[in-house]
Amino acid sequence: MTHIDLHIHSTCSDGKLTPKQIVDEAIKNNVLYFSIADHDTVSAYTDELFEQLKDKNICLIPAVEISTKFNGVGIHVLGYNIDVTNEFLIKRLYEIRNTRHIYLEKVTRKLEELGYKVNFEELDKIDAVTKAHIALDIIGNSENEEILKKNFGHIPTKGEFIETIMNENCPAYVKKESVTPKEASEIIRQAGGIVVLAHPVAYSHEDGLDEEDIEKIIDSMEVQGLEAYYIYANRNNVVFNEIERWKKFAKKHNLFVTIGSDFHEDDGVRPLIGFVKNDFEFSNSDMNEIVKHLTEKK
Repeated sequence: MTHIDLHIHSTCSDGKLTPKQIVDEAIKNNVLYFSIADHDTVSAYTDELFEQLKDKNICLIPAVEISTKFNGVGIHVLGYNIDVTNEFLIKRLYEIRNTRHIYLEKVTRKLEELGYKVNFEELDKIDAVTKAHIALDIIGNSENEEILKKNFGHIPTKGEFIETIMNENCPAYVKKESVTPKEASEIIRQAGGIVVLAHPVAYSHEDGLDEEDIEKIIDSMEVQGLEAYYIYANRNNVVFNEIERWKKFAKKHNLFVTIGSDFHEDDGVRPLIGFVKNDFEFSNSDMNEIVKHLTEKK
């Protein structure tokens, strides 16, 4: 395990644990520094959350994960040590999230035309609704069992459904309006934050981007860090540890590295909060270096 985990999702976006449960789990796993980095929202950061952290031997670094597009590819930008009360940040995140509900309306129509039952009213209640929410709703609905087995031969996983039905060049694909990585970086900086490019390993495996493509992305934005410590699992639950590759890439481009489990739920494959049960080299000095970069005065 490590004592730092800077990429955790709560029920405020598409995670399975509430912010309170995340704190409890982080403490149980001996995490000293953590961040809740929900998609396009900072609503996890309530007075109740900060009250819960009082007198606890754990430090919360406020964060957000902003969904962007670069040349048609979905790119996630992390912002750390942000002012979660910043009015500009809150306004822009609301605008970004609102595009998700427009997307939900359009994709629901396409999915229903394909014969799937979609619980639109329930999904529309989710503040930062994602493809993952929609896919889980469909595969978890017994009314879709017959059509799912007809189309897939079995009940698919969330990732399998998204990549087969909802992604680009698929039958229920809908283009989402979004900000660019550069625009996301500007939002983060205006909220006093540090800009980090999330999980480059995922873009390599999911979108076929090479290091030259990643260079173009970081050149388009004033990025300061790279999430190099990241364990990736593909749609078939094959796990890839390419930490050393992305540490070298970060060093080459004068970026500091960060670490995140990207925890959503305990699925038996991906890392848990604090990387318990994951074995890779990570020292307290590595942790202190990351904390220094994320909390130093800007």
